[in-house]
Amino acid sequence: MSLSFRQSDILNIAKLDGRVTVEDLAERFDVTVQTIRRDLSELADMGKLDRVHGGAVLRSGVSNIGYEDRRAMNADAKARIAQSCAQDIPDGASVFLNIGTSTEAVARQLLGHRDLMVVTNNMNVANILVDNPNCQIVVAGGVLRRSDGGLVGNLTISTIEQFKFDFAIIGCSAMDAEGDLLDFDFQEVRVSQTIIAQSRQTFLVADQSKFQRTAPARIASLSDVDVFYTDHALPDELYRKCAEWKTQINLCA
Repeated sequence: MSLSFRQSDILNIAKLDGRVTVEDLAERFDVTVQTIRRDLSELADMGKLDRVHGGAVLRSGVSNIGYEDRRAMNADAKARIAQSCAQDIPDGASVFLNIGTSTEAVARQLLGHRDLMVVTNNMNVANILVDNPNCQIVVAGGVLRRSDGGLVGNLTISTIEQFKFDFAIIGCSAMDAEGDLLDFDFQEVRVSQTIIAQSRQTFLVADQSKFQRTAPARIASLSDVDVFYTDHALPDELYRKCAEWKTQINLCA
């Protein structure tokens, strides 16, 4: 089955925003909601989207969305989250930034900070922070993952274990209703777990699209996070759990 022009546009919108809604698409394309529901059902049958109540989300499972597509998804929300997170990082701090487009957004917000030491296994983060002359950059060596500029493996872990960071700023690929942080790459999961273990405080930066996706490997729980920066309110039950865990929620709407 081939895509119609409208279905192709719907898929592009989903790639940018992470999800689409029936009402919004009907208004955008000036067609009936029944037409949009049929489009979404056909896209789901082709394996392009997953239907959810009121719309559809990008399909996920055991493989991640392409890195450039992820960089474009929810860009405005990521910028707000990054700005809020960076405001909580004082000058003179030691910081770890891991792999991900959200942590890259934080790196851009740290360009005006002074006397930072940033350790990272993200080549993109290192290249962004080159423009801050008041930031010492340490790249954790390892196996280069060409798809996203990430460094993973035992050498990366060994490097991270030499440090004790004031702050770890991490992202994740998905989050489930229990508050578990999930990822696709088992090597990256081990690196992320080491980052958390070597940090005095852990900050999670993740927009609402992470609640709409799944991934097979568990990194940690929100109970291991000190502050969670996001752009959408958490489900009531998860919010209550965060209160019990003393995980602060910073809503960057």
